[in-house]
Amino acid sequence: MKTLFKTLTLIISLSGVISSCATAVSARPANKVVISKVHNPKIVTHKNVKYYRKSGVWYIKKNKKYTAVKAPAGVKVTILPTGYRIIKIKGVRYYRYKGVYYKKSGKKYIVVNV
Repeated sequence: MKTLFKTLTLIISLSGVISSCATAVSARPANKVVISKVHNPKIVTHKNVKYYRKSGVWYIKKNKKYTAVKAPAGVKVTILPTGYRIIKIKGVRYYRYKGVYYKKSGKKYIVVNV
């Protein structure tokens, strides 16, 4: 009887550990995230709109708050964010970081839709 009790206790405790490990949580940065401060952003003006870029995330400033937005296609930047990946699509080289694709044009990089 003691052996059966120990076995059942072991099975119950292991099932709790296994089920808790099976739960996976993934988090992605969401668009429309509003923050109050962006430290030392790169400021890029595109089509008369000021964009603030920090760590590969693009923001627009409204009422002293910064809202994360999709990178504007066609904007030119001189430096790629740290951690970008080089990928080839149909023989064309792109630089990707956090879902934003850049294509080299001379000494600059242009945000493109792929």
